[in-house]
Amino acid sequence: MPTGMITILILIALAIILLAVLFTFVPVALWISALAAGVRVSIFTLIGMRLRRVIPNRVIIPLIKAQKAGLQLHTNQLESHYLAGGNVDRVVNALIAAQRANIDLTFERAAAIDLAGRDVLEAVQMSVNPKVIETPFISGVAMDGIEVKAKTRITVRANIDRLVGGAGEETVIARVGEGIVSTIGSQTDHKKVLENPDMISQTVLAKGLDAGTAFEILSIDIADIDIGRNIGAVLQTDQAEADKKIAQAKAEERRAMAVASEQEMRARVEEMKAKVVEAEAEVPLAMAEALRSGNLGVLDYTNLKNIMADTDMRNSIGKSTLTDDEDQK
Repeated sequence: MPTGMITILILIALAIILLAVLFTFVPVALWISALAAGVRVSIFTLIGMRLRRVIPNRVIIPLIKAQKAGLQLHTNQLESHYLAGGNVDRVVNALIAAQRANIDLTFERAAAIDLAGRDVLEAVQMSVNPKVIETPFISGVAMDGIEVKAKTRITVRANIDRLVGGAGEETVIARVGEGIVSTIGSQTDHKKVLENPDMISQTVLAKGLDAGTAFEILSIDIADIDIGRNIGAVLQTDQAEADKKIAQAKAEERRAMAVASEQEMRARVEEMKAKVVEAEAEVPLAMAEALRSGNLGVLDYTNLKNIMADTDMRNSIGKSTLTDDEDQK
C-alpha cells in the first residue's frame, strides 16, 4: 500500500477519534437543543461545566424549561444551586407552578427551601390545593372521669414564607392533640362534649396552633368521637384496692406483734417455772443442812412428812370428789 494512502487513513482515524472525544466531552447535541429552544449558551460554557464537574443536562434542560415558561433565569444561578447539592429541576418546576398560580416565589427563596430539605414543589402545590392531615384517636378525660376519644381532620395550607425553619406536620398533630385533651378535660360532664363536638375545633383554632409552623391551619373537623373507659371508677377501684392492701398489711403487722408478745410471755412463764423448780430443789438441801446443824429435829421432820402426806391425801380425795360431781352432771 502506498505511503500516502497509509497517511490518509491514519489522519482519518485520528479525526474520528478526535470527534468521538469531542462529542463525548462536549455536549454538542445539548448545545444544539438549547439554541433551537432560544437559550443562548456558548459551547465554552458547557465545557466549563464539564470541568467544574457539573452535569450539563441537569442545568440546561431546566433552563430551557424555564425559558419556555417565561422565567428569567441564568446558568450561573442554576449551576450554583446544583453545586450546593440542590435539585435544580424541582426548583424550576416549583417556580413555574408558582407563576401559574400567581404566588410570589423568587428563585432564591425556592433554592433556600430546597436546600433546607423540604420539597418546594410539594409546598407550592399544597398552597394551591390544601392538604388534609388525619390524626389518630386522641383520648381526653372529662371532670366526671369519663374518657372521650376524638379523631380529627386538619386542613392545612403550606406557608411558603415559613417553610425554612418552620415546624412540620408532627408538630401540628401534637399541638392539636394537646388542644383536644385540654378542651375535653375542662368540661365538667362528658355529655357536653358529645352534644357539641364543635367546641373542640373552635377552642383549638382559637389557640393559634399554627404559629411557628410551616403551615396555616384552615379548619379542624371532628371526624369521629367515641366514649372510652370510666377512668374515675377505675381510679377509685384501684385506690380502694390499695387501701385494702395497706389495711391488711397493718393487720398482719399487729398480728405478728401479738404472736411475738405471746411467745415472749410463754418464755417468761417457762423461766418462772424453772426458777420455782430450782427453788423447790433447794428445800431438801436446806432441810438436810438443818438436820445436820441441829436446827431441825427428827421429830419435827417426821411431823412435817406426816403433814405433807396428809395434805396429799386430802388433795387426792378432793380431786376424786370433783370428778364424781362432774360425771353426775
